[in-house]
Amino acid sequence: MRNELITFTDPKSPVSEMFRTLRTNLQFMGNSKKIQTILITSTLPGEGKSWTSANLAVTFAQAGKQVVLVDADLRKGRQFSVFNVVARPGLSNYLSGVVNQGEVYNVDDIRSFIKETDIENLYVIPAGDVPPNPSELLVNSRMNQMLLDLKSQYDIIIFDAPPALLVADATILARIVDTTMIVVAHQETKMDNLNKVQKSIKNVGGNVAGVVINKMPMSVKRYQDSYYGDYYGNSQDVVKNKVSTNQDLYLRGKATILDDRNKKKEIAQNFTSDNSNMNNTNSIRNKNDKINSSYTQQTNQEKSINKTRNVETQKVPMSETEQMLKRMNEYLEEQKRKMSN
Repeated sequence: MRNELITFTDPKSPVSEMFRTLRTNLQFMGNSKKIQTILITSTLPGEGKSWTSANLAVTFAQAGKQVVLVDADLRKGRQFSVFNVVARPGLSNYLSGVVNQGEVYNVDDIRSFIKETDIENLYVIPAGDVPPNPSELLVNSRMNQMLLDLKSQYDIIIFDAPPALLVADATILARIVDTTMIVVAHQETKMDNLNKVQKSIKNVGGNVAGVVINKMPMSVKRYQDSYYGDYYGNSQDVVKNKVSTNQDLYLRGKATILDDRNKKKEIAQNFTSDNSNMNNTNSIRNKNDKINSSYTQQTNQEKSINKTRNVETQKVPMSETEQMLKRMNEYLEEQKRKMSN
């Protein structure tokens, strides 16, 4: 149950939003006429009509509508398994007026066959036992009576009908409902089959509201360009051959956020690194300036010392008086030596 009802288990996913869009379109499509009964069918089995019927019913219930989902696929009904309710008795038992022995039901009151689900405002009538003549049961007068009773109790009645190309059940029901939706599968349903179904429904006086394309490869980038996507800011690549879930969006959106954070961290680290490098450069420059200053001072000191030494060792030319005194001193020294001898 929980895996198929994505509108219930994951109401914020893009798929759930698409079902809400479908619900809104159906509500405003009737113009002055209120749409109360909706038939969901397909061309062939496996295109997703039961899944679409169930999730559409959930979205109407979430909008506060009293909804009953009628499993009109009397040959292969499966809504009982989707919503985890008792499979029988169901629609076929009401229409035939036959129930199994030991079962106490008022076969003349459709309310006896309505099952309550875990979802608020949503009820299900299962298909019931498989009858030998499903098409004949659907044209029974009890069907018209059932429809009148359900309209008086519920806001929305959704019929999950069999594929229209295989049996006439969908065409029979299309005559008595307000509108019909045809579910097709992307790159699986043939256009000729779709045209045949549309033509058969219109030929009996039915109204086709539109076509639901299921199994559509979904690009969240395109979805992101919409108002909803821009608002929530999710990011994701194209998903091929499957419908995207909210978990995919969440993980990818989370990855995008982390990537943005990493980029911010990287920018911060680069900025810090640049500042650190600038500080290191300034520190080196200061050290070099100090070394150069010290070297300059040392060089100046050495120059001063050398200058002093040069001054001390430099021979200054003697004047004539100094030369005369020197000669007199030499003469006196020489006379002293002679006298001592």
